Amino acid sequence: YIKNCPECGTPLVRKEGEANHYCPNEAGCPPQIKGKLEHFISRKAMNIDSLGEGKIEMLYDNGLVYDIADLYTLKYEQLFGLEKTYAATDANRERRISFKEKTAENILQGIQKSKEIPFPRVLFALGIRYVGETVAKKLAQHYRDIDHLIKADFYELILVDEIGDKIAESIINFFRNEKNLNIVNSLKNSGLQFQMRSEDLDHISDKLKGKSIVVSGIFSRFSRIELKKLIEEHGGKNVSGVSAKTDFLLAGANMGPKKLEKAKELGVQVISESEFLELIATRC
Repeated sequence: YIKNCPECGTPLVRKEGEANHYCPNEAGCPPQIKGKLEHFISRKAMNIDSLGEGKIEMLYDNGLVYDIADLYTLKYEQLFGLEKTYAATDANRERRISFKEKTAENILQGIQKSKEIPFPRVLFALGIRYVGETVAKKLAQHYRDIDHLIKADFYELILVDEIGDKIAESIINFFRNEKNLNIVNSLKNSGLQFQMRSEDLDHISDKLKGKSIVVSGIFSRFSRIELKKLIEEHGGKNVSGVSAKTDFLLAGANMGPKKLEKAKELGVQVISESEFLELIATRC
């Protein structure tokens, strides 16, 4: 098996318990840099569709972008007239991409518009290992802004619903890297959204403020996903396991007997679906 990255020559590493070898040179390996840029502009992240179709590679090859923060420093004069020739699938033909006036304008407009993308998607776009769309949303809802997330330690992170050891370690390692912190600060200065806006919180009331709730079982009126959303909308916090800090166990049919047993053992209040709906309707 090869010992060095075929692109940048860096010795490959393999994490314990994982099968794949990978290049650790994230900041200097061209395919990794381009991959991070392509992830950042993708539809589910920053959605800068005007930068698709090989344009990222073109910007990188011309020395205009080396990381995601560089996208927000691009100017019209740098883009207009830029061109590159690629070998087409037919060996006897070539394909040329050039940035004309409209192309350059569209790219800059797309970058400017991306500053309106909400915090959960910006967090996903950063490309933190193991932090996908769902995890990014959980973290954004829990910490509310990037500064609180950066300061979070391992034990705080694993208390967040669906955040395990592997994800927590990855987040800490990401923000421990000075280059990543500089990129985040640069993006903040460029005007990207690094805190939750009121319209993104889906906040209806504070009737469950400070309450930790476990949802388990099958329900007749709502799905578990819908009930968890209602909990968040009323200021509550979803937790996956019953503990002494749990306020309510929202119990449906066919729920796990161990959770019910633990709730009774710890004195956690067990409520039904109808009792929960009454709680959010009448509680002061």
